Amino acid sequence: MDLTAKATALRSLHTDPELLVMVNVWDAVSASVVAAEPATRALATAGHSIASTFGYADGEQVPLDLALSLVERIVVAAGDLPVTADLDGGFGDAGATVRRAIGVGVVGANVEDQLRPLAESVAVVEAVVAAGEAEGVPFVLNARTDAFVRGGDRPRDIVVADALERGRAYLEAGATTVFVPGPLDDETVQELVAGLGRQKLSVIGFPGVPDQARLAELGVARITYGPLTQRVALTALQDAARAIYAGGGVPEGTRPLN
Repeated sequence: MDLTAKATALRSLHTDPELLVMVNVWDAVSASVVAAEPATRALATAGHSIASTFGYADGEQVPLDLALSLVERIVVAAGDLPVTADLDGGFGDAGATVRRAIGVGVVGANVEDQLRPLAESVAVVEAVVAAGEAEGVPFVLNARTDAFVRGGDRPRDIVVADALERGRAYLEAGATTVFVPGPLDDETVQELVAGLGRQKLSVIGFPGVPDQARLAELGVARITYGPLTQRVALTALQDAARAIYAGGGVPEGTRPLN
């Protein structure tokens, strides 16, 4: 499947009324495991997890060349499944970064606003959209606003209003969906969907976020799990190590990966 077909398929998954559920991956083997699951329709990388894999902190600390080299391996492991990548804030030049990501087979991305001034953030969205057009790919931008995660002690209504103002501006600039990470409750999700439109909101599966059935009912487009999936894997590894050191062995039911 070529990049245009993959991008078109990924865009359709966001606009279909069915909730798009994506289990984030961070290397070739995690991508292979998740891609092999029959329910998997697309893969999403987790930027935090990729940085951690190389021993870097989150937030564009990992060199872009290094991160994209691993993303390329994820694309190969994904086969015909479309891959969307977490590109943080764009690594200084979001348009150029997206063009490089397309070059390794990526057809969608998260790019975060980091609560930069709105005009600057809209310019980043426009640069990403233009990069996709220049490469001839209907690139799927899940434009992230950090209104909640960087909201500090601002009143809730101010944070929601900020998320909606930013989200609407990003959609107007060509974003496919608006990613609003945070511990969103049912009422907040309803407000965001009402303000952005159905199939326009993307969330992360933090504890307290409504379950998948409810998100689908409310008109949310997509749910991902960010670094939480890597934490699940590492928790299992840590538990196994403790059991082995205590005189035990590998847990029963451990499955081969191929």
